[in-house]
Amino acid sequence: MFALSFMRYAFWASTFIAVVAGAVGVFVVARNLSFLTHTLSEIGFAGAAFAVFMGWSALSGMLLFTMASSVMVGQMSTEESRREAVISATSALFIGLGILFLSLSSQTASSATSILFGSVVGISRGEVFQLGGLSCVVVAALGLLYRRLKFSSFDPVGARVNGVGERGVAVIFLLIVALSVSVAAQIVGSLLIFILLTLPAASAKAFTTGVAKMMGLAILFALAGAWTGLYLGYLTNWPVSFFIAVIEVAIYLTALAYHHSQVD
Repeated sequence: MFALSFMRYAFWASTFIAVVAGAVGVFVVARNLSFLTHTLSEIGFAGAAFAVFMGWSALSGMLLFTMASSVMVGQMSTEESRREAVISATSALFIGLGILFLSLSSQTASSATSILFGSVVGISRGEVFQLGGLSCVVVAALGLLYRRLKFSSFDPVGARVNGVGERGVAVIFLLIVALSVSVAAQIVGSLLIFILLTLPAASAKAFTTGVAKMMGLAILFALAGAWTGLYLGYLTNWPVSFFIAVIEVAIYLTALAYHHSQVD
């Protein structure tokens, strides 16, 4: 399997993606932003479709659209009462744009499949380095923001009392999530990106309470899904994203069963 260069590149890429998704996902779950993650994946779809239409790389379009929209949503949806309405409207707009760009493109069928479900075969050495660089940016930003983000995510009342600027933290974190979505979509596609950004973290939450421990466990769960999914995809020639989804759901169900057994 590792004699094939594209499989080596895919495993390296999946490693970067799992680290980013696991670490960022802990705060996505803590801040109840799973719905927003799904929306950013749809925005990423529109961005990738626009890039295909313009003749750019799909990742460039995803980065452009998700980064711009995350700032917009962050500025518009700081009030929880209108957050869902803003996110729903944004999601509807960008799904429509994605469909429009694909309909105008001459590469509609193959490009749509790659954007929606990812493409392991299509990952090149250059893209692996690109994903690695973006992953380092995400991890570095998360490290710099860690204390403030941990405070505002797990103790929002205390953060407000102590004067931690929620708006600034929220906007910066949304930019981190946007980068994470663009990175992770290269393996699982825009349609299933929210799986890696939510389920490993939600599963880790059932096993431990410490933030650092949750991040480590979430990364392990994401790695287990990505690596095993790639291996099973190689053996069966079935979509890798299917196996990743099934594995992460199985881990989550196991975590729920464990949590209920501890409560009982």
